[in-house]
Amino acid sequence: MGKVGRILGAALLIAMGTTGRAGAAPGPSPWTGSWEAAPSGTAPEVPGAAYRNVVHLSVGGSAVRIHVSNRLGSAPLRLGAVTVALRRGTGADAVPGSMRAATFDGAGTAIVPAGQDLVSDPVPLAVPDAADLLVTVQTPGDSGPATYHRVALQTSYLAGAGAGRAADEHGDAYTGTTGNWYYVTGVDVRGPHRGTVVAFGDSLTDGNGSSFGANHRWPDRLAERLRPLRTGVLNAGISGNRLLLDSTGGPAALNRLDADGLRRAGVRTVVLLEGINDIKGTPEATDPDDFLRAYRTIVDRAHARGIRVVGATLTPYQGFSGWTDAREAVRQQVNALIRTRHVFDAYADFDAVVRDPERPTRIRPGYDPGDHLHFNDAGMRALADAVNLADLV
Repeated sequence: MGKVGRILGAALLIAMGTTGRAGAAPGPSPWTGSWEAAPSGTAPEVPGAAYRNVVHLSVGGSAVRIHVSNRLGSAPLRLGAVTVALRRGTGADAVPGSMRAATFDGAGTAIVPAGQDLVSDPVPLAVPDAADLLVTVQTPGDSGPATYHRVALQTSYLAGAGAGRAADEHGDAYTGTTGNWYYVTGVDVRGPHRGTVVAFGDSLTDGNGSSFGANHRWPDRLAERLRPLRTGVLNAGISGNRLLLDSTGGPAALNRLDADGLRRAGVRTVVLLEGINDIKGTPEATDPDDFLRAYRTIVDRAHARGIRVVGATLTPYQGFSGWTDAREAVRQQVNALIRTRHVFDAYADFDAVVRDPERPTRIRPGYDPGDHLHFNDAGMRALADAVNLADLV
């Protein structure tokens, strides 16, 4: 057993609750997950400020629910106001007449305990497929560090402390900008959908390397393919995330699976792309059996909820700092077990579609944004197209 295996030990698998059998499929729900940003860390809060987050839905519906998180905070989070509106244009303005207040157990204010999430009451707002929403969170006082998602690849807006601005349709007061998403970690929609697919992973899923503000991450591209099938897509990628251990990229996949994946609205399938950061990180994972045990744990926990898991092979990264022949050998061994050991309900061979045929330890030049690890827009499309839709729905 490798170093990481000794760190994890048998106790980890027991704590993670392996079952070894699939449970009954979840009952029908009127709610479908349409957008997600998994909490990845904290940042200093601006007391009294209004954070206007721009989020891009996968599918629309007749009403929405907003997920607000204080999961990584250290003190109770006071919500002075939370609003949602359709975005007009490319800035912080709302479509006139679309601004709605979100309530929590009927109240316009709420307190979210440290370490917890909160879901709003249904908000009666019809939203189309692929809509941009403005989800604004006003914090009336200092609630300590703000739970956020660091790599949004999207400009959001900030109105400074002072008079409440959460319900402003005009974005004139939102003079600050940020590349993060604050507090808001999900949007559900109500409608006749077929369920939700969760893309679960690290920076490759988070979208690093794709065009800023364009929604060209591979889960966005997958959402385009699934939209005619009335299926939502959630992006649970966190840059720097690891399969086996917590890191600067947030809690390990094993530790955040339920909150970011299995407990989301309407989930039918998880597409898992995790492991490169374990291979190239510190401490590095050198034993493929550690990956196998972790993958089986994830599958068992998903099956207990009636959820399928599609595993993705790990993609090449020679040319990126930290690549070695020994680490490449581990990647190849992990990919071999994904392809041959029947760990998952199905697998998507991401490695096969993005590797350079002439140098298979590297990414195709046409997919490489220049760092030899992540993917540009063309590479993201190739990943999305490698997923067999029949395995998801």
